[in-house]
Amino acid sequence: MFDIGASELLLIVVVAVVVIGPKDMPMAMRTAGRWIGKMRKISGHFRSGIDAMVREAELEEMERKWREQNEAIMKANPVLPDLNQMQAPNGSEAPSLAHAADDVPAVERDARSEDAALPTDAKKPSAQAEMHLPPPPP
Repeated sequence: MFDIGASELLLIVVVAVVVIGPKDMPMAMRTAGRWIGKMRKISGHFRSGIDAMVREAELEEMERKWREQNEAIMKANPVLPDLNQMQAPNGSEAPSLAHAADDVPAVERDARSEDAALPTDAKKPSAQAEMHLPPPPP
């Protein structure tokens, strides 16, 4: 930033020794060092603030692009209807999953409640456990 060569630096030191004097030179150098430190601290704080603003702007841009892509995907692939909203082929509503337990006969419901009370290793195998399903496709 500041292009100061060796000859220019030597000239500044000579002028400083003549103007300030050799006695007060150490105190003047400390003061100059403190000022330079404060300026670096302020410029670092300013730079980090600018970087944060740039990151936020980039993040907002990425979020906007993501939203646009998400909307395009949602338009291309509509959401499937919920099972509770689907209707049976005869026009009546399909039974909801919440009321599926009401359709189970009382004898089977009692057997299920007895199975729940038994320890895991003492439970009877249910009809679903006996079903043999083919392995999933690779």
